[in-house]
Amino acid sequence: MKQPAAAPAATNKAVFLDRDGVLNREIGDYVWEPDKFIVLPGVPEALARLKQAGYYLIVVTNQAGIAKGLYTAANVQACHAKLQHACGDLLDALYYAPSHPSVSESLLRKPDSLMLEKALARFRLDPAQCWIVGDRLRDLEAGARVGVRGILVGHTEAGTQAPWAADLRAAAELVVASGQAA
Repeated sequence: MKQPAAAPAATNKAVFLDRDGVLNREIGDYVWEPDKFIVLPGVPEALARLKQAGYYLIVVTNQAGIAKGLYTAANVQACHAKLQHACGDLLDALYYAPSHPSVSESLLRKPDSLMLEKALARFRLDPAQCWIVGDRLRDLEAGARVGVRGILVGHTEAGTQAPWAADLRAAAELVVASGQAA
């Protein structure tokens, strides 16, 4: 009796990207209106650098304002369309968690890792070759749950030993340099 062929091993690599504070300006409140959605300087160039180095680019963002009734999924998708356009359509996938702990629980919401798990399966990613870039420890915690290394951007949070970069451009250089050293 012939045995079924084993599934090929995952070999692809990706950079998971938090949205607010990494890709677009954090405004201290929910960012859901396209006219207030401002892509940060250097983001398109950083994404192009990562793409050139062979990484899938996957956005993973908590969007609690949906659960709170402040805005809709269509508002989030409009912001994502603006982001894609500004970045030359380099993003391979955009995942968002529409829940908030005060309203509903979800494994999608970071620091849980379901958004990353979905992308790992969809793109056949090797977690050991992946990174997550975020501006909060919860972003890095979601990555750690699935074996993905993290880089904190923008500021450091007390008690963290995570690699740090000033912005996405600097984080992209760390990621690319690590891949060349491997």
